[in-house]
Amino acid sequence: MTEKNVVTALHDALREEMERDERVVVIGQDVGARGGVFRVTDGFVERFGDRRVIDAPIAENLIVGAAVGMALNGLRPVAEIEFADFIHPAFDQILSEVARMRYRSNGDFGLPLVIRAPWGGGVHGGLYHSQSIEAFYAHIPGIKVVIPSTPADAAGLLRAAIADPDPVLFLEHKRTYRLVKGEVPDGAPHVPIGPAAVARAGEDLSVYAYGLMLHHCVEAADRLAAEEGFQAEVVDLRTLQPLDRETILASARKTGKAMVVHEDNRTFGAGAEIAALIAEEAFFDLDAPPVRLAGPDTPAMPFATGLEHAFLLDVERIYERMRELARF
Repeated sequence: MTEKNVVTALHDALREEMERDERVVVIGQDVGARGGVFRVTDGFVERFGDRRVIDAPIAENLIVGAAVGMALNGLRPVAEIEFADFIHPAFDQILSEVARMRYRSNGDFGLPLVIRAPWGGGVHGGLYHSQSIEAFYAHIPGIKVVIPSTPADAAGLLRAAIADPDPVLFLEHKRTYRLVKGEVPDGAPHVPIGPAAVARAGEDLSVYAYGLMLHHCVEAADRLAAEEGFQAEVVDLRTLQPLDRETILASARKTGKAMVVHEDNRTFGAGAEIAALIAEEAFFDLDAPPVRLAGPDTPAMPFATGLEHAFLLDVERIYERMRELARF
């Protein structure tokens, strides 16, 4: 076991997969000479050469389109979108080609393709470097949406995504890159795509989160236990598509109270799907209506520091809502 931050865990796992399998290639803006804007591919072009570490122009549709062609011809591309905010020029490629390749070919063609994208706020990135995009793509059948929150999961889920015979959108919260540290098993074994994980056990209420919000929720839950005596179970979703219905429902049925926390806009966000699942499948086990705590329905996260703080959920606001639900 070695303590790493999220960036180092991703860097090491991707490098080891490229060393293990020469079919794994990287394509994206600044992934070669610069080593990636967040340094995930630092040193890769020197180690693997520019035929496997390919600097692309600022053209996200080209990056994804080229990766589709690579995947169809025997490679296992890892396409990096420099910031998730700019993935949308590739939306047609992702929707029409990436997600539908196996379906449209009646199972004859898979698409072993990973699209990495840093997402989320809390880095003073303003409108174009802070967005949450997960709900757009989790809505599309045929593509997995994976969101690791810890270094061990970042490494293990990335390995699993590269090995997957079908496409994976791999979202990495920028604020966690160097903020979050943890033990990573040597060799970082695959973490299966799909199962959620209980980050903190409890019996009084269930809280579901991913990305930066997971860490805020664990901190708020610890405070709730210390100050109020309530034990919140915090579930790290890890994957939005597919969604681990069994773990979500088992926790809600155990505690009788459910709360979903995410920084994306509230309306039509991931929390709506999870709350609907709990309401439909565990209604008679609940002691209170499901709660959604999310970002406001504004077009994007503001740049001004005060407004950014007002938009982004913090531990205090999560704690207050947890306490209110626990007392219900």
